[in-house]
This record gives sequence, C-alpha cells and structure tokens, in this order.
Amino acid sequence: MIQIPNTPTPELLSSAALEAAAINGATVAQFRLAKHDMRGVSLRDGEVENIGSESNVALSVRVVHSGAWGFAATTELTIESAVNTALRAIQVAKISAQVAADEVILANEPIHGKQSWTLPIEIDAFEKTDSEIIEFLQNWNHKISGSSIVSHIESNIGMGRDQTFYSDLLGNEISQQRDRISAALTAIHVSDSGFEDMRTCAPPAGRGWEYLTGTGWDWESEIARIPEYLDEKVKSPSVTPGAWDLVIDPTNLWLTIHESIGHATELDRALGYEANYAGTSFATIDKLGSFKYGSPIMNVTGDRTSDHGLSTVGYDDEGVAAQKWDLIKDGILVGYQTDRSIASKIKMDRSNGCAFADSALHSPIQRMPNVSLQPGAEDLTTKDLISNVESGIYIVGDKSWSIDMQRFNFQFTGQRFHEIKNGEIVGQLKDVAYQSKTPDFWASLRQLGGSSTYLLGGALNCGKGQPGQVAPVSHGCPSATFTKINVLNTRDESAK
Repeated sequence: MIQIPNTPTPELLSSAALEAAAINGATVAQFRLAKHDMRGVSLRDGEVENIGSESNVALSVRVVHSGAWGFAATTELTIESAVNTALRAIQVAKISAQVAADEVILANEPIHGKQSWTLPIEIDAFEKTDSEIIEFLQNWNHKISGSSIVSHIESNIGMGRDQTFYSDLLGNEISQQRDRISAALTAIHVSDSGFEDMRTCAPPAGRGWEYLTGTGWDWESEIARIPEYLDEKVKSPSVTPGAWDLVIDPTNLWLTIHESIGHATELDRALGYEANYAGTSFATIDKLGSFKYGSPIMNVTGDRTSDHGLSTVGYDDEGVAAQKWDLIKDGILVGYQTDRSIASKIKMDRSNGCAFADSALHSPIQRMPNVSLQPGAEDLTTKDLISNVESGIYIVGDKSWSIDMQRFNFQFTGQRFHEIKNGEIVGQLKDVAYQSKTPDFWASLRQLGGSSTYLLGGALNCGKGQPGQVAPVSHGCPSATFTKINVLNTRDESAK
C-alpha cells in the first residue's frame, strides 16, 4: 500500500528496526510507517477563499524495555535511520524506567501475521483536481444564490487518507488504508438586527467522492431547502425557557453521545491517567456493571467495524483486530474503550483495539472507536416519535456545546428547532439550548426511532493527549425522544 519513491520498502525498514530493538533487550517492539494526506477547498460567495493540502510521512519505533515505554520517530526513511530510531526508543525507555510508577504490561492479542485492509470507496476524491472541486462547490452555491434571504454563502470540501504499515516482534505485518471526506454549505442572512445562519447537516464519512454525488446523503434536496429553513428561522419566535420534551435527530444527538458517553467511557480517563482536552470521567471503574447510565432502552456499543465509520479500521496501531462490544447495556455501564496497556490495568483478557496515533511522529494512545446508540426494536420513524409528543421541540443539526471536565454537566445547541404541538410540527423556534446532567438526560430517554432513522454522524477533530493528537470519529444513533429536559433561551442567557 505505502509506496514512498526512492526509499527502502516498509518491510526492510521494519526488519532493521525490530532486529536492533530485540538485540538491545526490548521485550516488546512495534514499528510503524505512516503516510497521511489531506486536502481542502473553501469558497465564500462562489469565490475561492482557501485551497490547501498537506502530506507527511514518518517512521517510528515503540518499545518496552526495563518495564517502561520508549518511543522515537524520524522523517528520514533509511535503514540506518530506522536502526537509530530503535536505539533511541530504548534509551528513552531506560530513562523512563527510573521514574515510572507502574510496569508496562500489555493485554494479550492473537498473532495475525501478514494482513492487508482497505476501507472501501467507489471514487477516489484525491484524483479530483482543484478546478473540479471549485466548480462542484460553485454549482452548489448557484442553487441558492438567487434567494433574497441569503446574504452570503460559505462552502467547503475536505478529504483525508491514512496509509499505515505496522509490524512487531511477534511476526505481524499489517498494511492499511482508509479514506474520509467532509463537506458543508452555510447560508448566512445579515440584517440590521444581526445575522442568522443555516448549515447542511451531512456528517463527514469514511467514503470517497461518491458521497458528494448522492451515495449516503441527499445533498440536492437539503441544499435546495436551506433558504426555506433560514427564512423560517429568521422569522421564528424566541423559545420560552423551561422543561420541554425533545425529539432529537441523529444529526444533533451524535455530538451529545460523543461528549457525554464517548469521552466518559475512555478507560484512561476513568482511571485518571488522562485529562487533556476532555478531562477525566465521572464513570469510574467502581461503577462498572452497576451504574444506571440511562433508561433501560439505552444500548451503546463501541465499534471499530462500522461501515463508513471514521474510526473504522482492520487493526489498531498495536496490531489488535477490530471489534464491536457493549459499553452500556439496558442502561447499565458495562464496558470501556481500551488499548493494550490500559486494558491490563483492570485485568481484561484482551484490548478492544482502541490504540491510534495521528502520525508516525506520535506514540499511539487510547482513542475513541465509533461509539453508537443502537436503534429501538420497533422500526418507528422520526414522524412517529413526533406524533407522540404533545408539546416539544424537534432538534436538527449540531452547533455549539459545553460540558464540564467530568463529562457530567452539559449544554448543547443545534441548527434547527422545530416546535411540536399535538404531535405536529408547527414552525421553528430560535435561541434554543438544552441543558442537563449526563445520567439525568439519558434516564429521560423515553422512545427510540428504529433502524430507518439510524445515521452515523461524527467529527474529524477529536483532540486528546500531550503533545496533542487529532482523531476522526463517528457516532451512530437513531432519532430519540427525551422528556422534561431543561431548555434555555440563549439570547436571554447572553444578555445576563
């Protein structure tokens, strides 16, 4: 898969590095060669605002020596450099061993040997020229530029590709490639009283260019309705704060899952080993198997195998095969996300494959899989859920959010807020934010949409670690109904 001109093959580089590590006493040695490519184009009012691309390639060696981790990396792709990188990793481990509080122990993993895995795509987005991408976005802009409610239009397309080669002393040699793509169009209305905006709700996905032409999302219909949604929002009344029943669309609920469940069930945060970016977690290990995270109809999985998921892989960056497992079962906390060293700290037989590094220059750390709320057994539609609400709000699309460093108290907004009266949508509201505590919110889960409402949302920029790393991650969920959730008026709150 990875082909770097004028350099030794990944197999030759890894063989030299691993041999040097073994001869010098490493009990564990892992070699990684990774190439990451990214492109992006953005327009404002049909004119190019930015065109960018980035590519980086490096190799790294991670070892366990004297019971401690050691890591080193380089961008120089030669046999000599690979050997020197292994020796530097051992030096780091020897120094770390003098101050390390715990001995590194890795959970077991079967040997997988030589493997190759590629995330399936239909059309290679990287083969599109900048001119083709610009023309594509301009066609989107033209669809709504004639609307009197639209003052400005912002649009963008981004894409990424990760190619990795992993090997270790056990005999694993694993090559992988995965692609991702994202796009958005935002219409902005400006008036004397301020501005309002309306954005498409399509999530980023592990797909190729075919995603932008209708495979997995109906872009044409959504873009055509953006002026209508924006006009209704501009003219809509401000929400009356209080306790509301909410029907939350997957385009909004995925982010609530990410913040209140995804980060909270990272075992390194729950154990206090990690606090960067998202803090630690209220879902501590003493709660495992007994804590009521939410309603009995709540079932949440961790998954590295989801079709088109941003966290989907064949194997993680420690050579652990991709899996699916329960995090919350019938409302009870039953699992965590782990890598091999964190899994061993609670005596798990095996990691569930959540090690990831965003570059070979960074050491793998435990990162989030596709964390997803499962749909209900009955295939209820979103319209069915709305019909069962006497007075409430249907929330679509994500926007701003806030949550504390224990993943406990939170507040979320959205793109659109449709008022529900007697089971029918009667118009939009604005200035809406919903606020709750994580277990209270999920305990209020009353009804789930079926599989026909299920959507895999996600983000490209989940941050963690020090030095900081960024990871793409998806979260699936159906539409869902929550009762008596505190709704704030953001305009009133900002005036205080």
